[in-house]
Amino acid sequence: MRRGEVHRQTGETDIRVEVMIDGNGGYELQTGIPFFEHMLALLAKFSSFDLKIKARGDLQVDAHHTVEDVGICLGEALAKALGNKAGIRRFGHAVVPMDESLVMVALDLSGRGYLAFEVGIPASKVGDFDTELVEEFLRALAHNGRFNLHVRRLAGGNSHHIIEAVFKGLGLALGDAVAIDAGRGIPSTKGVIN
Repeated sequence: MRRGEVHRQTGETDIRVEVMIDGNGGYELQTGIPFFEHMLALLAKFSSFDLKIKARGDLQVDAHHTVEDVGICLGEALAKALGNKAGIRRFGHAVVPMDESLVMVALDLSGRGYLAFEVGIPASKVGDFDTELVEEFLRALAHNGRFNLHVRRLAGGNSHHIIEAVFKGLGLALGDAVAIDAGRGIPSTKGVIN
């Protein structure tokens, strides 16, 4: 089983993340940020990863440190779970509608962290959640997971729908990229992905 676990403790947060790539979309989430937990549940469900996240952060300040540090830890756990990436498809993409919204997510588990985020979420908040934290989470995830991630809004005006499509698309694209392609070896002409 491809599994990664990370514990990170700072003066701002204490985060434990466990990811099981070959799971069935189960999740146990404790972040203190309900909307974020809803999005993480979508990521688990649509990737079919089993995901356990327990996070304590300085929420009395705001959610920024907690959301970003969960992204850091999840990225690191994903990288650990993938190991040398032998046999994976490497690339994944999804175009996801959510009512009036349409979002494209494409990624390459290349060993190089990069985020291109062209989403333009209209509202600054969804409930109590600062929508700018979506980009912060994705940047931390991609850089620490060492993969290229492109996210674009193609249509839509409802911020909740847009963000939900982003996380569903991320789950679908990751699920595709980590799938095993039997007999493939390491998917790079260099013979290594790092």
